[in-house]
Formats: sequence, structure tokens, C-alpha cells
Amino acid sequence: MSADRQKRDTARRALEFVEDGMRLGLGTGSTAVHFVAAIGERVADGLNVICVPTSEATAAQARSLNIPLTTLEETPELDLTVDGADELDDALNLIKGGGGALLREKIVASASDRMVIIVDASKHSEALGSFALPVEVVPFGAEATYRQLAAVAKAFGCQGDVTLRMKDGAPFMTDGQHLIYDCAFGVIEDAPGLADELNRIPGVVENGLFIGMATLALVGTDGGVKTIEPKR
Repeated sequence: MSADRQKRDTARRALEFVEDGMRLGLGTGSTAVHFVAAIGERVADGLNVICVPTSEATAAQARSLNIPLTTLEETPELDLTVDGADELDDALNLIKGGGGALLREKIVASASDRMVIIVDASKHSEALGSFALPVEVVPFGAEATYRQLAAVAKAFGCQGDVTLRMKDGAPFMTDGQHLIYDCAFGVIEDAPGLADELNRIPGVVENGLFIGMATLALVGTDGGVKTIEPKR
């Protein structure tokens, strides 16, 4: 089964968690796009929901499907967010931000009662770190921020390359007009500790480690959709 088919299957399964009248967070990325499409079909059939998108790209897709949108200023508490991930482990710790929307994704997730993650099988790992960790920083003083970021990583035993994300020959800019450094750390032994220390660095806006935020994950496999819940 192709990865795209696995993504579609998990997106369809996630519809089981959506109820009429819900306030939803809509994720960003290649898997979340299938969920937004599925919500658009349900809205066309009469589903009553209001949604907060996690990126301008998701907002554009939702508008094209006539999905009712709101903002966290208007609707600061959400019932459910459904989003993808670049990597997750069995404890439902995540790396997110490959698409550059990690800050808005984390804000929306934190405003939600539940967060359901939908991924294909390639995103499930025993330990985080096979996907480069995105760290979002403000442009002012970025070189100084980079040096502190590298020092914190070294203190946590993370020795891989830290590179500024580029697009079309220029630094990639997030929807919030920030830069992203991609950190190829390999296995991250202490993800919660690293996440806390990275966010202590002045200039770091947010990092792509989502710790203890996911309620459950739906993982598409060749044998069907597998559910992972946090270990108790």
C-alpha cells in the first residue's frame, strides 16, 4: 500500500472523532490535507463545525471547500485538533514542523481538549530523531541564536548538523515571518529536556518537539489503521 493511501485511510478514520457542533483545529501537511478534504465533504453533507487552520495553506484549502473558519481570538477553546506529524514514538512524543507551521500547530493544539495525530507507517519510530528537528527563530540576531542552539544541542549529546532552511535560494520564512533551523540530531535521548532548554534561548520562538500533547495517533499500515495511545 502506498504512503498516500495510508494517509488517506488515517484521515478517514479520524472522522470518527468528529461530532456535529465541534470546534476543530485543522492541521497542516501532506496527511492533514486529506483530513481537511474529508471534512469538506462532510460539511457539504450538512456537518456543522467551525475550524481554526494552523497555516495559511490550510486556511486556503478550507475556504475552497466552504469549511466555516474562525480564529483563536474568536474561539479560544477547541474540542479537537487533527494533524499530521513528521515523526512519532510509542509515547506519542512528536517531531513536527517539516512544513514550517510548527508554531501555529502547537498553539492550536494547546488550545484543544484533544489532539489526534494521523500519519503513514514511515513516520512511526522507536525513538525520535530520524527526522531533523525544526527550530523556529526570529531573524534578529539569528547567528547568535544559532550558536546557542548548537551549544544546547551539544550539552544534550546531539551532535548533528544545524542548517538554516532555504527555499528558492533565500531563507525560508514561516507564516509568522520567522526563520527555521533544521537540526539533524539523530536519536534524541531526552526529548522533554531538550525541548525545554531550546525554548529558554532568547530568539527561539518554538521548537518542533510536541511532548505530551497528543491524545492518540492513527498510523496507516499495509494491514490497516493502527491506534496508538499514550502509555500509562
